[in-house]
Amino acid sequence: MTAPSPVLPGAEPIDLPGGPVGILVVHGFTGTTQSMRPWAEHLAAAGHTVVAPRLPGHGTRWQDLNGTGWADWYAEVERAFDDLRARCEVVFAVGLSMGGTLVLRLAELRGEQVAGVVVVNAALGSERLDVKLLPVASRLLASRPGIGSDIKKPGVTELAYDRTPLRAALSLSRAWPLVVADLGRISSPVLSYRSVDDHVVEPLSGRLLLEGVPHAEERLLHDSFHVATLDHDAPVVFEGTLALIRAHAPTAAG
Repeated sequence: MTAPSPVLPGAEPIDLPGGPVGILVVHGFTGTTQSMRPWAEHLAAAGHTVVAPRLPGHGTRWQDLNGTGWADWYAEVERAFDDLRARCEVVFAVGLSMGGTLVLRLAELRGEQVAGVVVVNAALGSERLDVKLLPVASRLLASRPGIGSDIKKPGVTELAYDRTPLRAALSLSRAWPLVVADLGRISSPVLSYRSVDDHVVEPLSGRLLLEGVPHAEERLLHDSFHVATLDHDAPVVFEGTLALIRAHAPTAAG
């Protein structure tokens, strides 16, 4: 039996015990919890219980990700969510990029159990040719250059794979239509942050979210690229998240 790949320093799961309000924090595709740690720690500093799982295939080596798919990533999100529900009175879910995709799916399937959702540049679709060609490309190539560290702020680097595993990318693309089709099932409050300059997720995703969840609120980020949780607008995202929690959780301390 092959030994599991070691977890990269900084990619470990995050578990910050706090008060009765739980917050599930989900990282993006090929990324790690490193991109979410400032957000998680800000929420924990407000007195909340915060958990950020390391999704299967992430935070080790890119080849491991090709052995997983969106059902594996979502299963880990549900596991962490149920753990938080057992520890907390109410639970919110927040996510970056694919993490946003997964927490939207959680809100679709778990209904009122999700007290609220905040997403940053959630991925829900693509019009790019390279994405449309994934069914063919994933059979011919194992990977292509990575998508990490799309950050405007100088000197800041995201801990992410330097290659994009194509079989895993194909799996993610097949999740998008399923999530989009069920967006109307979301009853939780939804706050969506979208970077005006995003070199990873296209504006199409923002349009699909607002069309599918009419009660969702979109706020534009003008000074960040894709990984806004590590960029100039991060404080805006963090404070907006706390405001949504205060509005929808009577027990919120922050």
